[in-house]
Amino acid sequence: MSSTPARQSLAQALRPRAWVMALLMLLGVIAPTTPLLAAEPPAAQRALDKAEQLEQRVVENTRASPAPPALRVTPEGARALDPRGQAPLDDALTCLARSIYWEAKGAGVVEMEAVANVVMNRLGNPAFPPTLCGVVQQGSETGSCQFSWWCDGRPDEAREPLEYAAAREIARRALNGTLKDRTHGAVFFHQRSITPSWASHMVKTVQTREFDFYRLPG
Repeated sequence: MSSTPARQSLAQALRPRAWVMALLMLLGVIAPTTPLLAAEPPAAQRALDKAEQLEQRVVENTRASPAPPALRVTPEGARALDPRGQAPLDDALTCLARSIYWEAKGAGVVEMEAVANVVMNRLGNPAFPPTLCGVVQQGSETGSCQFSWWCDGRPDEAREPLEYAAAREIARRALNGTLKDRTHGAVFFHQRSITPSWASHMVKTVQTREFDFYRLPG
């Protein structure tokens, strides 16, 4: 939607004039290099850009390693991107955080981190989609989702703020490459209360209180 003339006039009025800037520099009030006209991108946009780069980094190099500090998503950025778990599922961090939340909320930190490991391991495996949202939403076109919460027909927004904050922080660490893979390369998991038919064709890697985890054979 375009700005109204009144808003445009206000924006023009608030914009620093060149002669004012020059006078302030001459008086020594501001330094010539002060970046007043080049505002830093909002925290959410910075987090979005970094998350995309980190996602691509995993796809191109499946060996897990911490990202350079300058490339890492900060806690502030992660909060700004999806503060309450209501954002659309169209960026890497939100897709990962929401999957951790819905698959393991209430199960504890170990389980939440392990679910994050599975999603990230799939991202780095050519057998799965090359984006985190693609991994999380895989199978939706056929109604047979890899992650059941995506196909259950229920709202995808988070409901428990504290649980979602924990999931978002785990997602941030996973993207930054600072989350230990406690599943030893697993790309599948299921609740211990069930035994799906596919489990017999996989290699079990680890068991937690709530889940069993598996990698592909070979």
